[in-house]
Amino acid sequence: MAPAPALAATFPTQTSTTEKKQVPRSIFPDGIKTSGQHPPLYHQLSPYQDFPHEIAGPTVWDADDYKNNPERWTHWFTDEEVAEMSEAADNFRNAGIPLTGISKDNFQLPRLSTFLRSIRNELLNGKGFILFKGFPVEKWGNHKSAIAYMGLGTYLGYFVSQNGKGHVLGHVKDLGDDAKQIDKVRIYRTNARQFFHADDSDIVGLLCIACALEGGESDITSVHHVYNVLRRERPDVLEILTEPVWYFDRKGEVSKGEDPYIRASIFYLEPGGEGRVYCKYDPYFIRSLDRFSSAGIIPPLSPVQLEAVDVLEATCKRLALHMILDVGDIQFLSNEHVLHARTEYKDHAPPAPRRHLMRLWLATPESEGGWKLPFHDSEEKKRGGIQVDDVAPVAHLDAE
Repeated sequence: MAPAPALAATFPTQTSTTEKKQVPRSIFPDGIKTSGQHPPLYHQLSPYQDFPHEIAGPTVWDADDYKNNPERWTHWFTDEEVAEMSEAADNFRNAGIPLTGISKDNFQLPRLSTFLRSIRNELLNGKGFILFKGFPVEKWGNHKSAIAYMGLGTYLGYFVSQNGKGHVLGHVKDLGDDAKQIDKVRIYRTNARQFFHADDSDIVGLLCIACALEGGESDITSVHHVYNVLRRERPDVLEILTEPVWYFDRKGEVSKGEDPYIRASIFYLEPGGEGRVYCKYDPYFIRSLDRFSSAGIIPPLSPVQLEAVDVLEATCKRLALHMILDVGDIQFLSNEHVLHARTEYKDHAPPAPRRHLMRLWLATPESEGGWKLPFHDSEEKKRGGIQVDDVAPVAHLDAE
């Protein structure tokens, strides 16, 4: 394996905008703009020898500890909790506030909020996942369900834009896009398999509105368990995953003056603080850069890198916890220390509804207990996400 300094010498200059600007509330109703995608602060990245030999604690979990004990990661909403969410959703709708302006202040859950604080801590510092059941989407319909779902999410983090169109309420649904065109297509808009990955936010939420005929099932794995296994079995693979020798495609979702790709690592060490290991990864975004590597703009993936991502995927799959989302289920996951995947799926024939998940990307800034990240926006409330110029946030009730 070539040392990182030798590879780094071939990298082109990459720019990042760090200037903070006033945010017009006429565009961003809550007064906070999604920070967007940026390269890491390279001087804050740690060399492999500084990473821990083994990770311990509640973020390291084995699927065998959970697969036969769903009560350890499942919470059924009580009638009282559903009634409280229902009242808050009705009050919010009657106030005439745009859905993009929802917050804890205008979606109050005086009783449920205490429980949600403990869930937030579990997502950030514990096992990193929870499955809620019994959310009455069929009774409420998409509009009220979206209000209650986003309102619930405000107690876990700040919603951020998920694409260049400003979607803060995303929709995972097959729109017929060609999954083979990975340099143009976001896989959530197809029925293709999604390999293990983390989304560009601190927490991701998925609310099941409709199920597929077959497939579309969920797998998750502990990043820290994967790390420990790789450290024992394939330290050479783990080492290259910690080096900033990876390019991530932005698939055209860029602001003026920004680069169309980002050079980064896959495994990071939290700078200062607790020095925790976190993962920022999606194989579809590192395998879609032929248009740049064939032109000699960036280096192609090396045989060592190709093997590393194959080993990473196989290890994740071997250690994964499998779960199935039913209508009315909500899955919240950490994107710091949990990787998730889904199987390929097939929809019911029309006129039956297609598989449909409402998605939230939530930010948990450092100042509010979130992880310290080696990125310039670590302290911003809406860190991460995808923001193109001043595209306004939108919250459509279905995919577009």
